[in-house]
Amino acid sequence: MSDIARLEGVAAGYGERVLWRDLDLSIAAGEYIAVLGGNGSGKTTLLRLLLGALRPVTGRITVFGEPAKRGDRRVGYVPQHQSFDRDMPVRGVDLVGLGAMGHRFGPRRMPKPVAARVAASITAVGADSYATAPVGMLSGGEQQRLRIAGAIVDDPALILADEPLSSLDLASQRQVADVLDARRRTVGSAVVVVTHDINPMLRHVDRVLYLAAGKWACGTPEEVLTGERLSALYGVEIDVVRVRDHIVIVGAPDEPTGPHHHADHGGGH
Repeated sequence: MSDIARLEGVAAGYGERVLWRDLDLSIAAGEYIAVLGGNGSGKTTLLRLLLGALRPVTGRITVFGEPAKRGDRRVGYVPQHQSFDRDMPVRGVDLVGLGAMGHRFGPRRMPKPVAARVAASITAVGADSYATAPVGMLSGGEQQRLRIAGAIVDDPALILADEPLSSLDLASQRQVADVLDARRRTVGSAVVVVTHDINPMLRHVDRVLYLAAGKWACGTPEEVLTGERLSALYGVEIDVVRVRDHIVIVGAPDEPTGPHHHADHGGGH
């Protein structure tokens, strides 16, 4: 597999606050990477770096062999989930059209080649049956499928998704994880997903990048999601419990909801 993106010796932060240092990471075509870590550990920051929306404190980032830059149509982005107003008159197909029409709402008719791309991306995520419905009337899972359709309308080689499973029920979480996996399997896109909960996508993930306490660990889920590895990251005793195909992490100090949680750190920078 060829590298889509590469981070070499990267430190990230805001002002005088450095979130993590010395990150070396290569992202290969067709690879599915889950990014985990506590609130404020720098997960969304990683996506902003790859999008060219933020510069590293130190180190070098390349995407397609060039410095990361804003507006690269070869990169698809799925932002954090936000519910639409139920009275919003925008249809699902209009939402997807945003990705193809330069992020401009309006009554203009889409040119035929653009409309064909929009229709193809809607079909790819399995959203044909509700694409003409008002987005505010759709379920969270249906809305997320359409957001993914908007992110892939230009056939990106790299898809970055920020908490795409949040606010969804378990069945919808698994469906969205499957849609992202289908994209990398059918066209070879690399997929990088920031997530609170790795369990719905665990069967798809090639590697985990875990950010904690200003440090990081990267490897297969079996290599990274162990008590020994996470204890070394946090500097405190961490237990990892596996129940069938479900992972539970116990004792991470930066989890705001308490000491017992799933492999589900999230949000923030």
